[in-house]
Amino acid sequence: MPVGDRYQPDPRHTTLGRAFFDPVAPATFPDAKIRFRNDRWAARVGLDALTDAEWAAHFAGFAALPGNLSEPLALRYHGHQFRHYNPDLGDGRGFLFAQMRDTADNRLLDLGTKGSGQTPYSRDGDGRLTLKGGVREALATEYLEALGCYTSKTFSLIETGEPLFRNDEPSPTRSAVMVRLGHSHVRIGTFQRLAFLQQRDEIETLLGYVRDVYGLGATSAGDDLAAAVLADAARNIAHMAAEWYVAGFVHGVLNTDNTTLTGESFDYGPWRFLPTLDVTHTAAYFDQTGLYAFGRQPGALHWNLQRLADCLLPNSTEAALTAALNTFGDHFEARLTTMTLARLGRAVPADGDLRAASELVQSFYRTLHGAQLPFEQTFFDLFGLDEARWSKASAAEAYASGDWPALLGQLAALPDADGLDAARATDYFAGPTPETLVIDEVEALWAPIAADDNWQPLNAKLDRIRAMGSAYAPLLPPRAGHVPIG
Repeated sequence: MPVGDRYQPDPRHTTLGRAFFDPVAPATFPDAKIRFRNDRWAARVGLDALTDAEWAAHFAGFAALPGNLSEPLALRYHGHQFRHYNPDLGDGRGFLFAQMRDTADNRLLDLGTKGSGQTPYSRDGDGRLTLKGGVREALATEYLEALGCYTSKTFSLIETGEPLFRNDEPSPTRSAVMVRLGHSHVRIGTFQRLAFLQQRDEIETLLGYVRDVYGLGATSAGDDLAAAVLADAARNIAHMAAEWYVAGFVHGVLNTDNTTLTGESFDYGPWRFLPTLDVTHTAAYFDQTGLYAFGRQPGALHWNLQRLADCLLPNSTEAALTAALNTFGDHFEARLTTMTLARLGRAVPADGDLRAASELVQSFYRTLHGAQLPFEQTFFDLFGLDEARWSKASAAEAYASGDWPALLGQLAALPDADGLDAARATDYFAGPTPETLVIDEVEALWAPIAADDNWQPLNAKLDRIRAMGSAYAPLLPPRAGHVPIG
């Protein structure tokens, strides 16, 4: 199959050895209709020249990509699921299909699947994915990417023609196989499995792998690689938690097997975006205690990092690992502050008074919570801290009362963010309303697909989300080393 000149295969995962994966065969599907093809990111990895037939052969038939993995690999891991340890996990309906370099920044990226068939870890599952589940993941990843969150990318979604039976959807329902592009599938649960099996040598191997391949711990001084890796993972995961907060995003299933050391969010199941700022908002109907509610996500992720520290204790010291864990709060606060201000078109002052800016951001969220104004609409109304803009908004009366006037005056006094003029010039911010993605909208986008196989509303929504992303691109600071697509 032809690929672009910029395609740089680099299958590294096999160097870890067979203790980390099982070779598997993909399912055979009766049909292959391409429903979503991410040509923006295909271009970044040199695969945009594939014809539709070639695309389907690789991403539904799983013919190996040139110079890449010769067979798919189901990855081995354990994990805490809602705080209960499960040693029977692993890739149950997916596998690692290929690895290649990002042409913009040379990151190693993975192509992993969802719905590609049964593996040794499927347990009682059929290894399949519903088409609706794939559509929901495409929407989540596109929207989070547009808001500057470091997320996996939905790379391909292909309808496969099998009727599926699910308890949470009208059945039979349509099936699909999805391919996601992501920065590593090394999870906290990957380390947990090795610790559970008391495979200390393999933990050392994995620590060396994440240092050499992903740069975790590579710049830290000293011989304590385990603590250095934990410190970098704490930074990455704290940044992810902050980005979700600024986006009003609830992941829903923050188990340790869903938490990667690179801090890139992935595996979207019962996610939600907030209608209004509600710290108790949950995404999963089965999260009856609110363990993973919106306001508890930073704490849940810090708990996951503590489980990683447990695994690394034989390779480090309690003092060094505790020091690494204790950096989480500062990283979270810094990222929350810079991202929130950027969404408002403001910046931390040049004198670097992050603490004062952080206190102002906390005041913003307290005021937003108390007012219960629409979450995304508020960011849209207050963009640029321009009184002429917010005075025309539907919530103008609210912005002129209570704590809002003093708060808005303080925010307006902050420096303009770099890129503010470029963002202001876009059609997106000239429009009357923002793009939102609350659950009722998701259901409304799925309804015409289910009823009439009408994909036009979904495709139009994805176009608008990408336009939003282009508008925010000059403003939102990316993670270090990551070059997003604007």
